[in-house]
Amino acid sequence: MYEWLRDYQEIEDTIARLEFNLERSQRELKRWVEGDLAGVKLTAESDGAKLEERIERIEKELAIQKEERSNFITLITQFKGIEHKIIKMKYVDGMTLEEIAEELNYSSSYIYRKHSEITKMIKFAHQIRLAIYD
Repeated sequence: MYEWLRDYQEIEDTIARLEFNLERSQRELKRWVEGDLAGVKLTAESDGAKLEERIERIEKELAIQKEERSNFITLITQFKGIEHKIIKMKYVDGMTLEEIAEELNYSSSYIYRKHSEITKMIKFAHQIRLAIYD
């Protein structure tokens, strides 16, 4: 029912990991180009010599994942139903439950209750899936 949320979170996790690796690789390249390792002679097989290629691969994968996230957001924006709207606004848009209530013109208590019901359904579905595949 809400498998899209798990898929979206996996994309977000992948993007975060790639951004971390890109930043780390760029810092390392900077050390080799103008930092404390600038005077060290590189061989073709050394990690320093392969940094630019690694950075390029990471940048390409990051662009693909960001495009995937954009397409995913376009898709989930089209989902109908209050439950999907609450989940999207909470976990994709990063809104608080109070902001969601205001945006959707519902009381905060109603949105809190619906969110609680939804998270219970998601946890229950996850437990069933684990039981089936274990």
